[in-house]
Amino acid sequence: MNMEEYNYELPEELIAQTPLKQRDASRLLVLDPETEEIKHDTFHHITNYLQAGDCLVLNDSRVIPVRLFGSKQDTSAKIELLLLHEMEEDTWEALVKPARKVKPGTEIIFGEGQLKAVCTEEKAEGARILKLEYDGIFLEVLNELGEMPLPPYIKKQLHNQERYQTVYAKEEGSAAAPTAGLHFTPELLEELKQQGIQLVYVTLHVGLGTFRPVTVDQVEDHHMHAEYYVVGSEAAAVLNEVKQSKGRIISVGTTSTRVLETNVQNHEGRFAADSGWTDIYIYPPYNYQAIDGLITNFHLPKSTLLLLISALAGRETILRTYQAAIDHRYRFFSFGDAMCILPDKKA
Repeated sequence: MNMEEYNYELPEELIAQTPLKQRDASRLLVLDPETEEIKHDTFHHITNYLQAGDCLVLNDSRVIPVRLFGSKQDTSAKIELLLLHEMEEDTWEALVKPARKVKPGTEIIFGEGQLKAVCTEEKAEGARILKLEYDGIFLEVLNELGEMPLPPYIKKQLHNQERYQTVYAKEEGSAAAPTAGLHFTPELLEELKQQGIQLVYVTLHVGLGTFRPVTVDQVEDHHMHAEYYVVGSEAAAVLNEVKQSKGRIISVGTTSTRVLETNVQNHEGRFAADSGWTDIYIYPPYNYQAIDGLITNFHLPKSTLLLLISALAGRETILRTYQAAIDHRYRFFSFGDAMCILPDKKA
């Protein structure tokens, strides 16, 4: 398949630059893949499309302020880092700009010297391995010196950093937010529980794959970067129980989806407690084993995320639905509106 088959034209003014004042006031496009029927609603009404016995799976990863601006110790040249993941204690893989100025042995200073990074290895596509040196607690140093790593298409400054976190974010480690969850409020989550819908939390720390565009022409030639995930024993038990009782599993976001599909592949069709690295790459005609439905945002053209949802609902259906969203002036990408792909109707 050619990546061009997953392209669409998006007016630039539909790229959301700021979050809405009220999280669950965003719009909600509801797609029934069987009938291709589309409904236009408000996210707070997601309760109308779920039922008792359903299970919502949410990614509780928390974004850390991993964008850092420093200078080379020898030349004072300005350097920007985006820390991606910790490979071992105080050793990180990072994207570096400008990468040509950072070779093995290069020392980069941040702030008044509270943090120093020494390049130990040169990787492809602007990535570097860095050894970090600092005094005190690393997250406190990051909170003082770092910035939230907003996607490059967001040009406006984010004044309230918590708006790039889900209200249930807990496990620190992501370089980007699992943005489908940004629409939930504590009150809405409580309302869902009162409705008899189970909430299950898994963790996937969003990393390099989010910041890497697809550069190949053929869909099959793309390689996903690995991201770290965790499925707890309690989450696995609930998910198995839901499957056994013919309930519906609806993942919140593509990150939760990738965790669940990885997990069932690793355990012969059942859920089990585990953790590790996943580079699962989901594209048509993938056969979903874990999830029945999906709540997600609107994704970039020719992206792996667009491929993932096309595998669930069909490429032509998704592209027609996206055109309807454009025609109805939905807001796109991280701070944009939401879409719910309903599960197939159970017999």
